[in-house]
Amino acid sequence: MKDLTEGTPRKILWQFSVPMFVSVIFQQLYNIADSVIAGKFAGEDALAAVGASYPITMIFMAIAVGSNIGCSVVISNLFGAKKYKEMKTAVTTTLIAAFLISAGLTVLGLAGTRALMVMIRTPENIFDAGALYLGIYIGGFIFLFLYNVATGIFSALGDSKTPLYFLMASSIGNILLDYLFVAKCGWGVAGVAWATFLAQGIASILALLTMARRLRTLKTEGKAKLFSGEMLRKISQIAVPSIFQQSFISIGNIFIQGLVNSFGSSVIAGYSAAIKLNTFAITSFTTLGNGISNYTAQNMGAGKKERVREGFFAGIQMAMLIVVPFFAAFFIFGESMINLFMTKDSTVAMQTGIQFLHIISPFYFVVAAKLMADGVLRGAGLMKQFMAATFVDLVLRVILAFLFAGSLGSVGIWISWPVGWVAATILSMVFYRKNFSAKVLRE
Repeated sequence: MKDLTEGTPRKILWQFSVPMFVSVIFQQLYNIADSVIAGKFAGEDALAAVGASYPITMIFMAIAVGSNIGCSVVISNLFGAKKYKEMKTAVTTTLIAAFLISAGLTVLGLAGTRALMVMIRTPENIFDAGALYLGIYIGGFIFLFLYNVATGIFSALGDSKTPLYFLMASSIGNILLDYLFVAKCGWGVAGVAWATFLAQGIASILALLTMARRLRTLKTEGKAKLFSGEMLRKISQIAVPSIFQQSFISIGNIFIQGLVNSFGSSVIAGYSAAIKLNTFAITSFTTLGNGISNYTAQNMGAGKKERVREGFFAGIQMAMLIVVPFFAAFFIFGESMINLFMTKDSTVAMQTGIQFLHIISPFYFVVAAKLMADGVLRGAGLMKQFMAATFVDLVLRVILAFLFAGSLGSVGIWISWPVGWVAATILSMVFYRKNFSAKVLRE
């Protein structure tokens, strides 16, 4: 456990964020491996089936990530203020609520799997495979949810290394199981889904056991309450807007996926490959933003608001360093990156994926800056401002995708992304300056 309220902000953030970033690399590697192995060993339709259900799986992921953010900010704040008894109550309250929510969502998701696939206009030739993948994924959602919450708690306590170790083991295990189930056993998309289910399940159980042992080392006066309605309310004030923010983005992506699906399975396959690579980049920037949130929350809890501004500029520097290799890989070597997912005869799919990466990757420099500002806003509890900037991005992206697709085809969908990012970044920066500029801090 690490106190983020002491020491040079740049050094502290590097030490804290690098393990988180490496965690993302391993997490995204096994997400990409799902599609690579499906495309290479089960064919273009299998890749399209996994990709077609991807926006729906991201709704479930959005709820888990939003809960991660909510508990992390509150627990960081209590940890920074040295209120360990209340902090333990926040942890147990979060875990109880997470278990109940994830169990309910699993039941609902399993009941509505095929209806969800119909809703996004999944082509008939990949419908059954996509529904099968989605059903197995939702069956393991409770593990995904609890693992994300546990990761948020570790990060709130300044520990970004423990989640890394679990992710490394889980990612390697997932890739090996992918290869075994798909390439050797010939299970197709079901093998991809079961590999994720098993790897995530084991990681979740081990993370929870480790966290319980870690928390027992923190001594408090008197026994902490197991569940608190008031604590749940505080967590919900951050978590619910974060869940809505993440979910609305995923819902917007479902509309976009439905639009993409109207162009046929080859375009779906190309988009599926490119969006996995794009998610790798965006998740990396988001993870740095989450680190800024933890840093901000701890320092706000300790009454050290002036350190937040220093942390923001350190975060911008880190983000720009990470943007450069992603931009180079996707813009300059886009064809080689897309080629990882499919064979040479998938001409339309290849062209689609390359085109997507060439259009959006130059704007990673913009969206990375937005996500750093969002991290500060979220960590400071400024959720209205945080959500406003996010919704501007979402609404513009969805509306413009439908408008541009009518005249420009699928390329019009890709063009809508940078427009939304630029507008939302301007708004996030305005909100940041309004609350954390040098003039405001002096006052």
